Amino acid sequence: MHDQTLEFSIVDDKDKELKDNLTTIYEALKEKGYNPVNQIVGYILSEDPTYITTYNNARSLIRHIDRDELLQAMVKAYLKVK
Repeated sequence: MHDQTLEFSIVDDKDKELKDNLTTIYEALKEKGYNPVNQIVGYILSEDPTYITTYNNARSLIRHIDRDELLQAMVKAYLKVK
């Protein structure tokens, strides 16, 4: 008999998916010769998807990321809070 309880967290799964997608976008921009940080910041500020390359489906991925959630995750990561 197992007395351990497994904890399921949608937030953790969502954060992991966000990080995975952002990493894919970052790598696609880098591979195409862009400055990934500048391009992602440009997208966040303008919501103009042309800042993101279509290479490796990056533009499609960025369109599925909620900018508010992305900004919240970035601030939490920067401040190292949960």
